[in-house]
Amino acid sequence: MTGLVLEGGTFRGMFSAGFMDALIEKNIEFPYIVGVSAGISNAASYVSKQFGRNIEILRKYRNDPRYMGIGNYKKCRSLFGLDFVYDEIPNKLVPFDYDEYHRYKGRFLVGVTNAETGKSEYLDGLADSDKWLTLRAPCAIPGYFPPIEIDGNKYYDGGLASPICVSRAFKDGCDKAVIILTQPEGFVKKCGAGNVFMSGVIKRKFPNMEKALLIRHKIYNRQIEICKELEKRGKALVFRPSEKLESFQSDISELERYWETGYKAGCENAEKIRDFMEAKQKA
Repeated sequence: MTGLVLEGGTFRGMFSAGFMDALIEKNIEFPYIVGVSAGISNAASYVSKQFGRNIEILRKYRNDPRYMGIGNYKKCRSLFGLDFVYDEIPNKLVPFDYDEYHRYKGRFLVGVTNAETGKSEYLDGLADSDKWLTLRAPCAIPGYFPPIEIDGNKYYDGGLASPICVSRAFKDGCDKAVIILTQPEGFVKKCGAGNVFMSGVIKRKFPNMEKALLIRHKIYNRQIEICKELEKRGKALVFRPSEKLESFQSDISELERYWETGYKAGCENAEKIRDFMEAKQKA
């Protein structure tokens, strides 16, 4: 079984959105999908087979204050307009195809970080309601989002505890993986000042999140090495942009370029991916 593993990265995710749109066009489906943050959120439209839906949303609403703006903190303690993004857009403005989404027979796992434990967990994205609580959780970046409560537990962005969930995919039975990253080759994550500051703030309410924020760069860099090793062993195909992209990009033409870069990469590698998925793994 070949899994699709998706890194997050806020609007860097337009690269993976474009890549997945190419997969839709080429009729390439995966029986297992796992990811965090924008990666797994964008994958919902891949599962529902809605080509171009993710970039359409950003074209129309990226710079709409209802989508993202300081005023949203007054309404929902978030930089993003939670109900606008996860309710009004999919249910009214850019309709989501729930019927096609729920026809998917594979596994669709949403990586989150448990706020109480600071550890990664995985939620069933196919069990989500039309208010998308499960997809709100993996995008809940401390300082930009409040934690999202689901079944009595509070969750933050899954990228804090496990940004590239490839080990989870193999644990769940995948013997191969297609991994879509949103940072270029050679990128090394460092512990930024923002992480240090937020770790001091968040530990007052969620003590175990302090460590998660302070070591996330180490986890990320280690997971990148795992991806490289799997690729060397023929167990993974890894795709990434050739240049650094901005996480909070607001220029629509740049977002379209990110999407086009991913789309082109997906088209160029479609047959390689198909052959990889069909080839039997050696013992």
